[in-house]
Amino acid sequence: MKKDLLKMNDLSKEEILDILNLADQLKYEKKHNIIHHHLKGKSLGMIFEKSSTRTRVSFETGMFQLGGNALFLSSSDLQIGRGEPICDTAKVLSRYLDGIMIRTFKQKEIQTLAENSSIPIINGLTDDEHPCQVLADLMTIREYKNSFDGLKVCYIGDGNNMANSLIVGCLKVGMHFSIASPKDYTIKDEYLTLANEIADKAKVNFTLTTSPKEAIKDADIVITDVWASMGQESEAQKRIKDFNGYCITPQLMKGAKEDSIVLHCLPAHREEEISTEVFEKHQSSIFDEAENRLHAQKAVLVKLLK
Repeated sequence: MKKDLLKMNDLSKEEILDILNLADQLKYEKKHNIIHHHLKGKSLGMIFEKSSTRTRVSFETGMFQLGGNALFLSSSDLQIGRGEPICDTAKVLSRYLDGIMIRTFKQKEIQTLAENSSIPIINGLTDDEHPCQVLADLMTIREYKNSFDGLKVCYIGDGNNMANSLIVGCLKVGMHFSIASPKDYTIKDEYLTLANEIADKAKVNFTLTTSPKEAIKDADIVITDVWASMGQESEAQKRIKDFNGYCITPQLMKGAKEDSIVLHCLPAHREEEISTEVFEKHQSSIFDEAENRLHAQKAVLVKLLK
């Protein structure tokens, strides 16, 4: 039976750790020029209804390094853009490809694609979820902290797709999680309910607040994201006002632990969600996180397509 990665909650704790262990191995092999053609002869279709730098380059390069090939498919190149039902596209592409990665807007679209495909579907980003990015974040956290047990992750910013997937992933592997967002930009109720359920099961703490100072207290990892995501550009100026006080500054970082690290999925808007000073101080972890998109996604590809 095929397995998809549509949302972070599709993965158990054991599956997350399994992917991260493989990602570590693949990263080691890449650094030491050890060929790992696990997907020789396999083809990945990459559907983009939202543009991307890191997602396209990391998936395309990853498939090449795994011995397979990737096909870039923009919505303008597909009949989806001309009105073909996504269920028909799914059935046709299933006969040509070994897997599909899609970066789109609505979570429902990727769900429909998966329901009508006989090949694995990978979520490269939707308005609700960004599981591949979170796997890279978890990989980076473990590289810097060696373990997840007892760590506290603090996320400050919009209750967006990154926040949704981060909450699920971090709680599942046994980390405490706090999130600070303005009251009109907090996570949806369904993710709040899910977060509390996972936290109870994992015996970790989950905190939702509007206070960045409260959220960041004693944090081991501090994470943020842009305030206006793709498709929200018209709201950018309003959001800058509404998120006043939510910038990760040196003053705010004093509340975190002295050896804390900062992560950002990029692109970063310096002096909006993160100050230039904090970004430059923590650029090593931020760019390691960006690199780890490649290794974490390669591990996902091997697990789903091999």
